[in-house]
Amino acid sequence: MSDGHDDRARGFAAFPPRKGGRVRGRSWWSRAWVESMEDGWPEEEPLKKGRTVARSGRLGPLTVGPGRVAAEVYDGADEPYPVVLGLPELDDEQWDALWERTADRPVVTEALLAGELPPDLLEAAEDARLGLLPGYGELDPECGCDEPDHPCAHAVALGYQFSWLLDEEPALLLLVRGRDLPAALEELKSVLLLRAMTGDAGDDDPEGAYEEHEEATGGDAGPAGEEGAVPAGGPAVAGTPASEAYARPAVPLPELPPLPEPAEDVTEPVTGIEADPLERLVADAAVRARELLAYTLGAGTEPPRPLDRWQDTVRIAATHPDPRVSARLRDACDRPDELDRAAEAWRWGGAAGLTVLEEVWRPEGAEVTRARTALTTGWEDEGLPELVVRDNHWTLSGLGLQLRYGRDGRWYPYRDRSGTWWPAGPPAHDAALALAELLDG
Repeated sequence: MSDGHDDRARGFAAFPPRKGGRVRGRSWWSRAWVESMEDGWPEEEPLKKGRTVARSGRLGPLTVGPGRVAAEVYDGADEPYPVVLGLPELDDEQWDALWERTADRPVVTEALLAGELPPDLLEAAEDARLGLLPGYGELDPECGCDEPDHPCAHAVALGYQFSWLLDEEPALLLLVRGRDLPAALEELKSVLLLRAMTGDAGDDDPEGAYEEHEEATGGDAGPAGEEGAVPAGGPAVAGTPASEAYARPAVPLPELPPLPEPAEDVTEPVTGIEADPLERLVADAAVRARELLAYTLGAGTEPPRPLDRWQDTVRIAATHPDPRVSARLRDACDRPDELDRAAEAWRWGGAAGLTVLEEVWRPEGAEVTRARTALTTGWEDEGLPELVVRDNHWTLSGLGLQLRYGRDGRWYPYRDRSGTWWPAGPPAHDAALALAELLDG
């Protein structure tokens, strides 16, 4: 357990007292954390006391860092005393194994690169033979109280309050295991980049691939020029170890062409096109290039699809905050009254968000059943609000709130504005979390 100062540690405000209601979190990761914690501490009496303390507001601000979650307890004494939950950090080899298995799953990779923590990351962790959630005996509670229970109610309360933090920021689970989200994404990107450079599409037997390479080259690879060596500057064979790929001699680049002559200083553009729209075209081209590069590096299962005229109009309106852009597009497009709402949908969910706004479809029965189960589980302490389900639209009667289920498996929140449904927030894979965010807002 880390016990010193760490620049990666994060501080969070203390939770105010809660009168009754849900003590377990709303999101998938929050509930998974609580289940793992309760499995490791199966005695009901400490858990019951801990839930009471968690609601009481007696814990101060929380600190989350590598290997530990900490807070102070205000329990009527002259000075507060510390309570800490320790969790073993993963070592570098374990993180490398996790990102290798994650890179084998394009959907999980794409979600991580978008800043989300998908539940399927647990499968990648299991394939790498490691755990993200606390296993039996891994949570190490320490507290300055004199309670005989182990764990004490304060340590249990801290575990429940950490689950509340996971509702808002599930990537804190990675931080407790030793990696903050930026560092984790950089390591994942390095794995993707190395695979793209070596042509490795995720071979499950890299040692076997290297043996095939040795047979093809006639034996052990020696220095450049010896029999069996990879020629300098030649393409790397799939399965080539990273150490060998990086040890290859660099191929000299061709000389740069001479710089063009300076352009003449003219007051009017030669082409007759003002610079203002050209800047936007350049920015749009950069965004498109980024999407194509992400697909090339394995962050998506398919390249970005071309947009029709309406979709491209909405995209430009949504991604350029200058009001002059929206005004021009509104004057030029065939659906000016719909542009603002469509742009709002794009800002929250991109092309998928626009599709959810405009398309009504009927999900399969199994999808509806899973959603109802998730909502019922997430609201077991408070009762599920009344829902009216029509096709992929789930409406909360009398509250002016709605969830729309997209073909991408995510739930998109909507609010009623003067009789018109408007997009109201980012989509979520968890229906209960999306609904709770709507109600909290």
